[in-house]
Amino acid sequence: MASFSTRFLGCKVSFADMQATRDRLLTDGHTEASESTADVVVVNTCCVTNEAVSKSRQAVARAARTARTVYVTGCSSNLDGAFTGLPENVVVTRALGDEAAAAVAGDVGAIGCVQSEHGLGRVRAFVRIQDGCSFSCAFCVIPLVRGATRSRAAAAVLDEIRRRVAQGHREVVLTGVNLGCFRDRAAGYTLPRLLREAGAVDGLERLRLSSIEVNHVDDELIAALRETPSVSAHLHVPLQSGDDAVLRAMGRRYTAGQFLAKLDGLRDFNLTSDVIVGFPGEDERAFGATLDVVERAGLTKVHVFPYSPRPGTRTAAEDTVPASVKRERSARLRAFSAELCRRRWAGRVGSVDRVLVDRPGRGYADDYTPWLLDAPVGEIVTARATGVVEEGVLAVAA
Repeated sequence: MASFSTRFLGCKVSFADMQATRDRLLTDGHTEASESTADVVVVNTCCVTNEAVSKSRQAVARAARTARTVYVTGCSSNLDGAFTGLPENVVVTRALGDEAAAAVAGDVGAIGCVQSEHGLGRVRAFVRIQDGCSFSCAFCVIPLVRGATRSRAAAAVLDEIRRRVAQGHREVVLTGVNLGCFRDRAAGYTLPRLLREAGAVDGLERLRLSSIEVNHVDDELIAALRETPSVSAHLHVPLQSGDDAVLRAMGRRYTAGQFLAKLDGLRDFNLTSDVIVGFPGEDERAFGATLDVVERAGLTKVHVFPYSPRPGTRTAAEDTVPASVKRERSARLRAFSAELCRRRWAGRVGSVDRVLVDRPGRGYADDYTPWLLDAPVGEIVTARATGVVEEGVLAVAA
């Protein structure tokens, strides 16, 4: 029997990959430990920026000082040279997702015929329904490291959701690299149908999408979001830029006006987003257009990524905006995002909502806004908003 530790860097897909590996090692009879004492450490890496690759390498090097074996999985593991020069106890596994989990588990080895069922110790589960991307945004390395789009069978997804609910998870997040590309043609499923049937799983309290490209927000999806009672009133829709010239240079497939029009029917939802700051050619006017679209779309939390050239992409050799300008614009956008969050939170004061408590003193309301209240972890509590602080909405049990 081996003791193990898992960690991830990056997005919810990376978390789902890590979750698959953790699930497999527990099922095979191994035990969890802290990273500093574990025999085996699995680091699921990220490559969305140069900084992400650097942090992934640092995490692997740190784990290699104490672990018998460190397995490197995830997106950075598929970048040539990202982990050269590390100690011999570092094993780079280029497989992804369930294949990576199987590779790591096969190398570690199962304990006899254990194959046990277990809980995962979290109130929220991430269920991957799709992987890869067949689009070619100029800045993005994901199609190179994760391959073309492919979907899981709907039956397998629904079975996993039922299993996660039986394990005690109150919320399920459907995740993937490009969720709107989900298709199970043989069984007749698109994302809206899957959303409706997943939301109807007995015992599931809350269902969310991790992220959706605005091109895939249509009347059918909006109807499924609104008509499925367990679906959270939250949607994460990447913007990347609010300037049409920058969007064209990025290879995005929409204009700023189309982005706004697509989201017009979801103004009551909590809408969050991603923005790349300092893309080649972005000037102050273009950045100002991004600020304008962020506000007009009614976005709240914006994840800000300073542009970082990625190997193998069309803009790999381009980086025209000075680092100091990127830092300044990033700080302005993050401050603006914080203000937009506070505006939405202030509008919730006096309202009552169902809050899923996922850590001591904190949870998320139905629209995925953070509420701060004293209640048992794992419970869904009816609460009343009483005020706003920097971290979220103050609340008490109603």
